[in-house]
Amino acid sequence: MDIKSLLLVGCGKMGSALLDGWLDRGLPKDSIRIIEPFPSNWLKSQNISLNPTLDDFEPDYCVLAVKPQLIDEALGQICHLGYRKTIFVSIVAGTRFQKFESILGNHIPVVRAMPNTPAAIGKGISALVGNGNVRSEDLQKAELLLSAVGDTVRLDNEDLLDVVTGVSGSGPAYVFNLIETMTKAAVEEGLDGDVAEKLVISTVIGAGELARQSNDPPSQLRINVTSPKGTTEAGLKYLMNKENGLEQLIARTIGAAVKRSRELGNG
Repeated sequence: MDIKSLLLVGCGKMGSALLDGWLDRGLPKDSIRIIEPFPSNWLKSQNISLNPTLDDFEPDYCVLAVKPQLIDEALGQICHLGYRKTIFVSIVAGTRFQKFESILGNHIPVVRAMPNTPAAIGKGISALVGNGNVRSEDLQKAELLLSAVGDTVRLDNEDLLDVVTGVSGSGPAYVFNLIETMTKAAVEEGLDGDVAEKLVISTVIGAGELARQSNDPPSQLRINVTSPKGTTEAGLKYLMNKENGLEQLIARTIGAAVKRSRELGNG
């Protein structure tokens, strides 16, 4: 990775996933500094500079991966970097550009990103958006950093991160709940629990990969597997009910998550 120096603030689950991805892609350990008050045994074993003094360190990039309730403390630790040439990349949920600019200065370049939990296995997706001080090459480097844990997409409006939060940020939990409910239904119909769960998880993985690789849209893939008067059509009759089917339920689910994200972002 063509990044000379990097500071990672916060190295919990998501920070560790990012770090592991960067190391796999060849980012030298001696170019990294990490601030993490409660380092895991894995992090300690990496022989990376941990909780150093930062007075003489001017990183190209500072990645913030702390919990939202710790962002004020974290920014207080690195506020001196606002007077240097550091590019800030934040994966802190609900923390808007205004927060960074008020503490670090209106001139600083900040990229906000929203990854999701499959990043832990390199299968995540992150949406990115930069403030008005971010150059095109800065955003490309931020994409490079986030691509270490999965795919990336760009946004042109910070407000859209609230929608992303409700879709892909919270989305894994929706899928996990789908797995739970399909498994439960299968057990109630007579299947063994372990068998049911394996069937459901493999179905979700396979359908997702088919949707990714196919040239057909998901709607056509659904039609392809739905025989007239067959079993799939019988099931979809309930799932696609226009009054209280999955479409209405998912719309309410995502709407509630987006609303909450906006509330958190507005304090």
